[in-house]
Amino acid sequence: MTPTAFTGDAQPPGWLRFGQVPGRQTRTALQTSSLLVPLLIWLTVSAFGWVDSAFLPSPGAVYRSLVEMIRSGIVFQDITASTGRVMAGFALATLAAIPIGILMGSYPGIRALLEPLIAMLRYMPAAAFIPLLIIYLGIGEEPKIALIFIGTVFFNVLMVMDAVKFVPEELVETTLTLGGNTRQLLLQVISRYSMPSIIDTLRINIATSWNLVVIAELVAAETGLGKRIQLAQRFFLTDQIFAVLLVLGLIGFAIDMAFRLLLRVSCRWAT
Repeated sequence: MTPTAFTGDAQPPGWLRFGQVPGRQTRTALQTSSLLVPLLIWLTVSAFGWVDSAFLPSPGAVYRSLVEMIRSGIVFQDITASTGRVMAGFALATLAAIPIGILMGSYPGIRALLEPLIAMLRYMPAAAFIPLLIIYLGIGEEPKIALIFIGTVFFNVLMVMDAVKFVPEELVETTLTLGGNTRQLLLQVISRYSMPSIIDTLRINIATSWNLVVIAELVAAETGLGKRIQLAQRFFLTDQIFAVLLVLGLIGFAIDMAFRLLLRVSCRWAT
């Protein structure tokens, strides 16, 4: 008699078993369902009129609003403006965070010096810096880029540091025993070993950049997806707000896929 027959409990499907990796077809079906199920719920709620369409527009209305923005070209102007701000701010944060994080993870003395300060700064909401950034930098592109930098650099530093801390001690000792110098140890061993975790860190934290750029554009901007949401809210165009949110989601999905592709291409040994 099997345990299942004895207890009378049915076994869950394979993809629900702990540690069980679903097959390719099952994984594709699950990923498709994660998008289709919310869409079907949205269609059902709209079709039966359970929520006023002024507050929850139908998928069709959102699609028509999106097509109208594409035809007018404003959505491309907004995407270009927001993407440029995100890329500038996040690139600066990445350039600063990776070397600092690697040094903090490699040298306990540097970690002891910088970690308390960075840990404290990390808990200061980036949005709270907006008044100061406007005073210091005006209302042009600089404060928006600075806001994204402030909101992401400290998280990147600490997560890169944690990734470096997991480099096996045996690997470091072997490199030094074989005559490797500090430069080779940092660039050819620690950085390469930590690269998959660093790419994953950037993939996760870039989402914060998009949150911050929308906040910055809500405060002061002529173009951008956040500004478009603010204008739509002013005229109660909820279908346009949903359309912009959909665009933001698609951009985020594309960036996520790009980072995953970068990980597979640049770190084949880790995938």
